[in-house]
Parts: sequence; C-alpha cells; structure tokens
Amino acid sequence: MKHCYKIATLVLLIALTSCLKEKNEESADSRYQPKEFVEVKHPDWSKNATIYEANIRQFTPEGTFKAFEAHLQRIKAMGIDIIWLMPIHPIGVEKRKGTLGSEYSVKDYYGINPEFGTKEDFKHLVDKIHSMGMYIIVDWVANHSSWDNPLAKEHPDWYTKTEEGNFQPTPWYDWDDVIDFDYEKPALRKYMTEALVYWVRDFNIDGYRCDTAGFLPTDFWDNARAEMDAVKPVFMLAEWESRDLHKNAFDMTYSWTFFEKMVAVTRDKKSMAGLVEYMAHDVSTFPRDGYRMLFTDNHDMNSWNKNMDYNFGDGLEASMVLCGTVNGMPLVYGGQEAGLNRSLKFFDKDLIDWSKMPYEGLFKKLFDLKHKNKALWNGKQGGVMVRIYNDKMEQVISFSRSKDKDKVINVTNYSDKPVTVKLNAAYQKGDYTELFSGKKITLKGDDVFEMKPWEYLVLVK
Repeated sequence: MKHCYKIATLVLLIALTSCLKEKNEESADSRYQPKEFVEVKHPDWSKNATIYEANIRQFTPEGTFKAFEAHLQRIKAMGIDIIWLMPIHPIGVEKRKGTLGSEYSVKDYYGINPEFGTKEDFKHLVDKIHSMGMYIIVDWVANHSSWDNPLAKEHPDWYTKTEEGNFQPTPWYDWDDVIDFDYEKPALRKYMTEALVYWVRDFNIDGYRCDTAGFLPTDFWDNARAEMDAVKPVFMLAEWESRDLHKNAFDMTYSWTFFEKMVAVTRDKKSMAGLVEYMAHDVSTFPRDGYRMLFTDNHDMNSWNKNMDYNFGDGLEASMVLCGTVNGMPLVYGGQEAGLNRSLKFFDKDLIDWSKMPYEGLFKKLFDLKHKNKALWNGKQGGVMVRIYNDKMEQVISFSRSKDKDKVINVTNYSDKPVTVKLNAAYQKGDYTELFSGKKITLKGDDVFEMKPWEYLVLVK
C-alpha cells in the first residue's frame, strides 16, 4: 500500500510538473504577449507639454520673426511648451491666391519667406525659444508644391499628372495654386527627407507639423522620422486622425472628431451621445501611448466658414476646459487668448487684436495644472479617463483621471440649461481643491451640485 501511495504521488508530481511546464511555455510564447502599438520614442520633454500655433504673417503689424519674439515671454508665461509655426518657406507666385498667397504653396523647401525675415532671423528665433525652455516645430508641406517651384522644371516626373499628361492639384481637391507630388518616385522621397533633416540639423528645430500627412505613404514618414531622430530626437505632429501614423512616425495626430462632437452639442444643439462615444473609443480603441491634439480653433477653421463664437457660443470656455483635461495635448491657436472670434484671412494680411486677453488666465491655470499633475500628462504617462456616472447623463459629463498620487476630476454641465446633478463618486471620495475658484470640496460619494448652464468644475488632488 505504501509503495502504491509513492507511485501515485510521483505520478501526480509528474502531471503537475508537466502542466506547469506547458503553462510556462504558453506564457513565454511571444504570440500571446501583449505588445505596445506605439513604437515611437517620444521626447521626454513632451510628456506634459502644451502646444501653440503661430501665424507669423498675422501675428504683428510687421509680420516678421523679429516682431514675433516680443510675444515669447507672454506665451511662455501662459504655460506653452511647443511653438508651431505655420509654413516659413517662400510662397509661389504662379496661380497665387489673394495678394500674398497661401503659405502652403511652397516655392523652395530650403528657403525662408522674405516676408518673415532671413535665415539668420529664423535661427535667432529658434535659439531664443530654446533659451526660454520652449521648443519649436515648423509646418511642413510635403504633399504638394507651388506651380513655380523649381522642382517642377528640374524633376517633372516627381509630380502626378492628369490623363492629358499635365500637372494637377491633389486629385478631387480645388487647391488650384499647388501641384501634386508622386511618392512612388524614390528620388522625391530622398529629396524631401533630406530637406526635413536639413532644418533639424542646421537650424536645430525640434520637429514638424506635417500638412495633410495621411496623403503620403506611411512608410515615407517612418523612414523620415528615423533619419531625423538620428540627428536629434524630434517631435512630429500629423494633420491627420489615424492609428497607423502613431506606430513609427508621429508622436501626435489631430482629434478632429473631438472638435466635431463638441460643436455638435454647442452649435447644433445635438445630444452628448457623440461626445460620450468619443470618450469611450478614446479609452478602448486608441493607442495608449499615442498623443491626440485637442482644440477649439486652429487655422483650418477657414474651411468651416464659421467663427469660433458661432461654433461654441456660451459653451466656449467649457469646451476649452474639456480640451485641457481629457486625454490629449491642448492647442492654443495664436489669438485665441485675445478673444479672436473669427477666421483669419488666409491669403491676405489680417491682424490679430491683442488689446484684450480674456482667456489667457484660463489657459494659464489649465496648463500649470497639466505641468504639475501627472493625471493630465500625455499618453501612457497620464491617467486613463474613468467615467463618473450621475443622474443627469444627458446634460452633465463627469470623469476622473488618476496617476500615482495625483487625481483630477472634471464635472461639466455641457448644456444651455441649469441643472442639479448627483454624482455616483463612491471611488472618488476625498478632499479636493477646485482649480478656478480655490474652493475646498470634499466628495462623500453621493454629492449634489447645482450648476449653471455651461458651468464646469475641475477638482484637483
């Protein structure tokens, strides 16, 4: 009997060992290991960064790099980390639109628009921005050039053609002042990549905002990023909204969808269902370490043919606060802080009025918080958005974000009607400080708030 017991024990041990071995082999199999989608290594300084778009032409009466420098201290004090300049290159004359032409009709990828100054002026601006602890990216238009860009004569085969064999704007678009490149041509890819590297290497810029980035093959951007990173770590923003660009090429893409869902509520008087759906998809389907750019305005608003006040009305501030607290990097479009409520002209001079600064203080509070509170940091460095349910879900959006010991809660009455709302905040109990009023608030789990139309609370721990 004793002998049989030993044999049974041995058999059991062998079986357990076999099971453990199979389990270990299974867990070690790389096919079943979770993998990060984003392979791009973000510059460390971007983890809690904010971004500012500057239209040099319209920024000052002079419209120059030198004149723009006078605004840098104010921009820095507002809490901006990355300054994005709209295109800085010479503008084509042939088929030009308006009196000054579009900055997105590039005549020379290695030149500086004489409107703005010289290469020495630009280098001075880059150095000045760096000396203040900020970073600079430049708008890059790789999809098309002006008609009179020398490349059209030197390398006509680098462009797509009509059925008649003529140059053409990007197919299906009415961009009549530009002609479309053909990225099936390796020589064009080499030229454009070398031009991108040139400004990083010789002028020490920190990266690019890439116009119509999705119109170009992703593998072009993947290689271009690698070649730039070999010079210095760069930050890349794509004017596009797509997962694939985040893998190897871009740190950040646009969140047009978030903008559209906010406008649907504020301007079009639709329900919050679309906005909630966006938040759900952001948490469940968007790459955890991808950055999304959030905004209530940028230069592309010209295409909406609406002014900022019309898009958001009384919900503008609430929308700005959402952009500063949901997952993503908030953008300030140059002039927003001054209350710019219209689209700037695209092809002619159109000055920004800097006499008042109604939103500068709001941005400063939001960005100070973003810098200090890890819950609001970018990508996987920040906290995941967790929905806080309430009894007025059709009016009030409420969520929390936590990282390490930091926590931020946003409660916004995103409607034009007053509301009394009760939060189901059982997992958010504790003491908080409201960001804008400084008021101390203790959440007990079933808290009731009376909120005015478009009123927002940002609770900070």
